[in-house]
Amino acid sequence: MAYAADIRQKMSGIDGTLSAMNWAAFCTAEPELARTVEDRFGAFTHHVLATLRKDGSPRTTGLEVRFLNGELWLGMMPDSLKARDLHRDPRFCLQANPGEGQTLGGGDVRISGRASEVTDPETKAAYGEEVEPPEPFHLFRTELTEVVRTYVEDDTYLVVQLWKPGEPVRTIKRT
Repeated sequence: MAYAADIRQKMSGIDGTLSAMNWAAFCTAEPELARTVEDRFGAFTHHVLATLRKDGSPRTTGLEVRFLNGELWLGMMPDSLKARDLHRDPRFCLQANPGEGQTLGGGDVRISGRASEVTDPETKAAYGEEVEPPEPFHLFRTELTEVVRTYVEDDTYLVVQLWKPGEPVRTIKRT
């Protein structure tokens, strides 16, 4: 019980509300949206990661992601600029590859959060056995602060589903 309270405190904002959670907790909180998000990321190999440069300006780069063992993992080459960005400022936004054309099959999906590097050799080895990345590599575990899905319904409505930790999914429809 003390462990759960400690995790909640670390992930809580100033007002005590939950400010981040890992992928497994998101799946438990919002299983339908989580399945949709995983399907969108699973449809293509490469996605777009946005990080913050040293001067605070945004940087976008391509990235492969993995959903394994209840975590959303970001793996990258050693000393890559995106890894340096995350070491300096852990905030990120990840956008699923929209695919070809204008259909956005399943919608546009974005995940925002914070990434922390995993240096534990056992965790990295387990990830390496599963994914077989080129060695050496940086491995980051994520904490989600927002998940957004945008799609068109019935060729009439623009639908935005917005989730934040500790809150239910908000759905907004516009014509």
